[in-house]
Amino acid sequence: MRILRTDEARFAGLPDYPFQANYLDVEPDLRMHFVDHGPTNATPVVMLHGEPSWSYLYRHMIPMVAEAGYRVLAPDLIGFGKSDKPASVTDYSYSSHMNWLTRWLEDLNLTNITLVCQNWGSLLGLRLAAEHHRHFNRIIVGNGMLPTGDSPVPAVFRAWKAFASHSPWFPVARIIQLGTERALSPGEMAAYEAPFPSAEFKAGARAFPGLVPVSPDDPASATNREAWRILEKWRKPFITCFSNGDPITRGGDRHMQRRIPGALGQPHITLRGGHFLQEDSPREFARVILDALKAEMAA
Repeated sequence: MRILRTDEARFAGLPDYPFQANYLDVEPDLRMHFVDHGPTNATPVVMLHGEPSWSYLYRHMIPMVAEAGYRVLAPDLIGFGKSDKPASVTDYSYSSHMNWLTRWLEDLNLTNITLVCQNWGSLLGLRLAAEHHRHFNRIIVGNGMLPTGDSPVPAVFRAWKAFASHSPWFPVARIIQLGTERALSPGEMAAYEAPFPSAEFKAGARAFPGLVPVSPDDPASATNREAWRILEKWRKPFITCFSNGDPITRGGDRHMQRRIPGALGQPHITLRGGHFLQEDSPREFARVILDALKAEMAA
């Protein structure tokens, strides 16, 4: 496996991203980057990004949650952000991403976790929480799901999958902007392009759409069904925080609310914004997290 590493200089001076870099080897010579902000002995809040973003997506939310006294950890998935990037699309699979993320979780020895996840952060994070449920205290999902291939996928997703697989042009910042209602600044657009100095660095971003289970016999479908069996018994707090402008995940919040016992009676909310609600409603999203943490303290 040929591994690419983005030059650190490309991340210098990014707007609103002052966080110290932390690294952990999830395989020999395969390095995962993560933000670790706030008191190290505090309750951990893990924020998982999706496709084709990186921890920069949470830059406005991380300080709000950390300043309230929590330890915020935001990893860059392998292939994204400051993490290493295997150079071939075939180097990536659902199971390999799960293995890398599990290694990160276990090496940091995190417990009592509040999981915040969106997009592929949900496909990985919900599995992670189900398979390691003793480590997690609550889950907050924004614009995400855990598909098993048993339901039809939206036409907009099929088009996106075909584009990611076949288009010679894969403009990461433009893709983020298409999923965001507010106009990103030139500096923000550059920050989303920073991890990818050339096309060969984008294999992980191109791979993700093809790894989503879209049929019942998909390689990940059986494992995701097993995770759902655990989530259907999940009685710890489960909160959905979707946006009103995402055509891909629309309705997924109600589906999870019906199936997961821990969702009953929780303050589910719909925020203004597109697919990347961390860009459109970061303060409101952070407030949902803080309210959930405070509710536990008051209980």
